[in-house]
Amino acid sequence: MGMQDILKLSVTERLNLMQQIWNTIDTSSVEISAAQKKELDKRMERVNNDETTFSTWADVKKRLRS
Repeated sequence: MGMQDILKLSVTERLNLMQQIWNTIDTSSVEISAAQKKELDKRMERVNNDETTFSTWADVKKRLRS
């Protein structure tokens, strides 16, 4: 399957294909930099301390459209 074939797929089909590809990746072998790890640790600490808020996808789309 080439890029032209992929572009002929519907959005749903392409998203499904992306998911199938993602599922083949062994994420334990993906390395992150020290800066990325530091940022992730900082964000996780904020979550654990209830210092952050979350938005639903519907709310995000509404904000982007306004």
